[in-house]
Amino acid sequence: MNTATLVAELRALLDERGLLTEVADMAPYAHDWRGLFSGTPLCVALPRSTEEVSAVVRACAAAGCALVPYGGNTGLSGGATPDGSGRQVVLSLSRMAAIRKIDVFGETIELEAGCVLQTAQEAAAEHGLLLPVTLAAEGSARIGGVVSTNAGGTNVLRYGMTRSRVLGLEVVTADGQIVDGMRQLRKDNAGYDWKQWFIGTEGTLGIVTRAVLQLAPMPRYRVTALLAVPATAAALNVLRAARQAIGDTLTAFELMSGAALELVARHQQLRLPMGDSSWFVLLEASSSLAGLRDAVEAFLGEVLERGEVSDAVVAESERQEAELWALRESITEAESKEGPSIKHDVSVPISQIPAFLMAADSAVVREFPGTRVNAFGHAGDGNIHYNLLVPPGTDSSAVNALVHDVVVAHGGSISAEHGVGQYRVGELLRCKSPAEIALAQRIKKALDPRNLLNPGKVLPIQ
Repeated sequence: MNTATLVAELRALLDERGLLTEVADMAPYAHDWRGLFSGTPLCVALPRSTEEVSAVVRACAAAGCALVPYGGNTGLSGGATPDGSGRQVVLSLSRMAAIRKIDVFGETIELEAGCVLQTAQEAAAEHGLLLPVTLAAEGSARIGGVVSTNAGGTNVLRYGMTRSRVLGLEVVTADGQIVDGMRQLRKDNAGYDWKQWFIGTEGTLGIVTRAVLQLAPMPRYRVTALLAVPATAAALNVLRAARQAIGDTLTAFELMSGAALELVARHQQLRLPMGDSSWFVLLEASSSLAGLRDAVEAFLGEVLERGEVSDAVVAESERQEAELWALRESITEAESKEGPSIKHDVSVPISQIPAFLMAADSAVVREFPGTRVNAFGHAGDGNIHYNLLVPPGTDSSAVNALVHDVVVAHGGSISAEHGVGQYRVGELLRCKSPAEIALAQRIKKALDPRNLLNPGKVLPIQ
């Protein structure tokens, strides 16, 4: 590959703002958000249209040059970071950020891949509609990255992962072909549902350029409560009781250890509105029907009377709601201030959460003395962020292997919502069955036979 010739060709294809080649200009694109991975881009392409994306992909394909799609750099697995060869082109769609259309009757939004998630949420809200993909990084995450990583968040319990919101996609394939599937249909069984090949595959099979997402009615009422529970088994009893009492109005059910909130109180100076407890649940319910608060309070009275909850606080205002959510959303930052940690984004069947935590805690303490567990997450969908504060010099690979073995033993996944990227490739190969890996490699070979799209992410380079 003649890199100088390729750069010149890309410069001719794009406008004066469309190609970055200076080291200082490319610096933000050369490392991941967590600072775990860094690389050296050949250049950074910033096209303004799907046609320009196609032209860039065709030029890179002709030159045999790999492309690394780049969203808002909010991923936690290094999936958008180039390697150190200086021979990969980073492709950012940040200049393709238009919201094309909102259909208030069909409750859909059509938008370009570079649109920031929060911008899309705000646009939907102006029409009384909700884009229910909710992330801590929603102010930076871009729709293309959200779709390509199948992002999760706190509302999965009610609204599902991003995959369940995608009705249509426009994609540029590895050879530069534009595939337009921008349909707004809830029902479409006419052949393969090919858009699923590009959701959650982290840009390794194609580049998402536009999307149609399913919205939902904006709830008129919301109730947020913080509950103290004695154990994770009690938390599951509360979850089941909530599902029976208030049904699908239950929007979020977040589990937080007492140790996690102790870190928050110490490092973030946030006050816990009740006494200490081994575990806490942050519960949110929402509905457009009146009477929601009465129903939630009746349910809380029942679980308090049965002893499954030892204390409960129900927010009385939007400010108090924000204060309760701040406890949950500050855990990661508080953890970073405490010291080095090894993070695990895992999922297990909901019924296995207590057994998984017990087994993992026991194994970690036994094999890595001095390690402290910081566990929290979306218990309503089985996703636990099992983070470990470790002594200096701890072998992170050994820790990951130990935790993931416990996850697999309990029927779980080593990545619930953060993806594989380059961070978990080795563990994916170790934990997935050979047949599953072989099938994934066959799909990759069929859609990207020269391995030019985000090589080394999700699957190893062959």
